[in-house]
Amino acid sequence: MTQVSRFVLWICRHFTKTQIELIIKELNDVLANRNPEVKPRDDFREKHPHWRQYSVDPTPPHSTPPARPTLNWKDLLSSLKKKQEKK
Repeated sequence: MTQVSRFVLWICRHFTKTQIELIIKELNDVLANRNPEVKPRDDFREKHPHWRQYSVDPTPPHSTPPARPTLNWKDLLSSLKKKQEKK
């Protein structure tokens, strides 16, 4: 016996015929999107359990940016001239 048939039996045991008719009417309204407050459960997660499950690392890869050496163009030019003089 499926869950739906068990649910139907439970409804039949606990409600009268007029109450069941009202339940059916309300369910039809939900299925026809006439009741915007109530939405049926989406089974996409059940069919695709790992769809876009992102997790963020607890610590970022670099908490501080790596230190860059400060370069002065005059120092670079003088060192280049020294290297060229050696050759």
